[in-house]
Amino acid sequence: MSEIDAIKRFIDPLKRRIMLSVARFVLKAVDDAKKMQRLQVQILDEEVRDSVERFQQYGFTSSPHPGAEGVIIFPGGSRSHGVVIAVDDRRYRLTGLASGEVALFTDEGDYIKLKRGNQIEISTNKATFLKDVKIMGRLDVVGDIEGEADIIDKDGSVGGVRTTYNGHGHNETGATTAAPNEQMPTT
Repeated sequence: MSEIDAIKRFIDPLKRRIMLSVARFVLKAVDDAKKMQRLQVQILDEEVRDSVERFQQYGFTSSPHPGAEGVIIFPGGSRSHGVVIAVDDRRYRLTGLASGEVALFTDEGDYIKLKRGNQIEISTNKATFLKDVKIMGRLDVVGDIEGEADIIDKDGSVGGVRTTYNGHGHNETGATTAAPNEQMPTT
């Protein structure tokens, strides 16, 4: 056996392990019930891996659709225990961001963009806040403001204005008039 054959015989298994240590995949299914999300991925035509752990960034999580693509690593080159390190879906990815901008998005077109110039843009049909919201700057509203409770400012409330208006009379020519004919609506 020549020296080159001996080196090749030594290097070939290492080369094989390195070549097998990283792969692209197509997502087949997601199990999002556990603390660590598990995926079923198809790496090659005949290589499907079940229950592969997906590592996500702390504070961010998602449940991608089947058909999404990703990258899986196999520590030590052993295909027995892969770890998914990235999943993306070109079908729904938000495009057109300026350099330095960041966004969260869904396949339905909802998004939150952290834009240049210290601006945040949110696009959705309805936003629900489960806790108090404090706005330190100005609030400009284009549409109607609806509420299930009274609107209060530093001088009183809309309900208080309504009560005063609906119950007030005028002292005219020595007699007090009745309350206004047209009352402010209460609902």
